[in-house]
Amino acid sequence: MTPGKLFLIPSPLGETRLGDILPENVQRRVANLRHFIVEHPKTARLFLKQIECHWPLQEIEMQILNEHTRFNEIEQLLAPVFSGYDIGLLSEAGCPAIADPGANLVHIAHQKNVTIVPLVGPSSIFLALMASGFNGQNFHFHGYLPVKDDLKIRAIHNLEEQSAKMGQTQIFIEAPYRNQKLLEALVKYCKDETKLCIASNLTLESEYIITKSIKTWKSNLPDINKKPTVFLLSNSNIF
Repeated sequence: MTPGKLFLIPSPLGETRLGDILPENVQRRVANLRHFIVEHPKTARLFLKQIECHWPLQEIEMQILNEHTRFNEIEQLLAPVFSGYDIGLLSEAGCPAIADPGANLVHIAHQKNVTIVPLVGPSSIFLALMASGFNGQNFHFHGYLPVKDDLKIRAIHNLEEQSAKMGQTQIFIEAPYRNQKLLEALVKYCKDETKLCIASNLTLESEYIITKSIKTWKSNLPDINKKPTVFLLSNSNIF
């Protein structure tokens, strides 16, 4: 039996029409799939309803992969592949396996010689980098900074030093409900000349992408509470 393939499916970053985000050929490929691995079945069904899948939603198989899934449970999610079915890894928002629990699944799929097919779609990280005006040839994505204040402050200073030393754009994110607190910490502990780009609600009508020096940000902080945001920092004179 020929094994199936693992398709990596990006999804919108917010309430956006799929036609504005995903190319038609991507939507057609997803519409043919009957097996999916998802974070939240409810939002996955809303996504698939817009795709106009060829299968009734009640006949589509959904397995859950989230931050609570144990590593030793992940391999069994690929069972449909070894039965000859293609399967889709559907991100909750943006690209699968990037700041996303799907990375471990893809890692195991490679170990099992499963064919991986990444599909085109939105990535908040790269959209923010494109729009920041910072170095796009040398950058480092850190994921989430530490939550504890002392560790967070140390991380912020390390980001500045790394950017200054290597000419490197520093990219990081935070849980939306902690965005404002992180922004306040950045403004408080970064040097005045350090530049910060705030990229919120990407691809939505309320999209907000602004780059300023820390000194300038101090006089007028935006309200980004509970708004999905990517932070980019640069303290480089190289670029």
